[in-house]
Amino acid sequence: MREADGAPDAGLARLDPNMVLGAYAVGVFPMADARDADSVYWVEPKERAILPLDGFHLSRSLRKTLAQDRYRVTADAAFERIIRLCAESASDRPDTWINGQIETAFIELHRRGFAHSIEVWDGDALVGGLYGLALGRAFFGESMVSRARDASKVAIAWLVARLRVGEFTLLDCQFMTDHLASLGAVEIPRDRYIALLSAAIAGVVGVSGSVSLDSVGDFFALDGAAPSPLAPPPLTELGPPSGKVIAQLLTQTS
Repeated sequence: MREADGAPDAGLARLDPNMVLGAYAVGVFPMADARDADSVYWVEPKERAILPLDGFHLSRSLRKTLAQDRYRVTADAAFERIIRLCAESASDRPDTWINGQIETAFIELHRRGFAHSIEVWDGDALVGGLYGLALGRAFFGESMVSRARDASKVAIAWLVARLRVGEFTLLDCQFMTDHLASLGAVEIPRDRYIALLSAAIAGVVGVSGSVSLDSVGDFFALDGAAPSPLAPPPLTELGPPSGKVIAQLLTQTS
């Protein structure tokens, strides 16, 4: 899961969302050299970072932050805002790999029900979150962002809880960072990753858009609702449990 760092160029060539789904299904993902780059390239790391869903490290300080409900957390309430926040430059990230083509493709995948976001709010201010792609029982974390203390850690904690309850089996983080390692992420060789990926998407029919519902993790199970993965995502907050419940869930299942 990359920590990313401006608006897409309407004149850029279109990145086919179906091609993106097919690429992720075989372990490949797109990146761009810069926000204003007019093309993408495809990446297949020899070493892949994953965060085992039963190996999430919930520190004492993060548990306290969650239990105190310091932030309000939503899912799919502001997908376009999250991807654009991830693409903004920051002092430690002057440029980004999220260009207009990638942004547009993922917004379309969100509309189709494949791409999802976690938003972290301080009052009415969006201070962090993440977005990624769900396919079968795999979730591919694309980018996370933090504009307030521990906001990205809170987002990942909520994501892991959501994936556990939704019976996902793989959380792909793509590239290892110290931040991810502190949360329990590990690096595995490509062949091991492909084996985990194949198991996670087994039974998914036609990654171009035809999906077997029996083989799909339920991203919304945590909310007590189960909309179809092919239905448009909700436009309002679903009303997830409290941060205290999330902390307890992560502690009990770690």
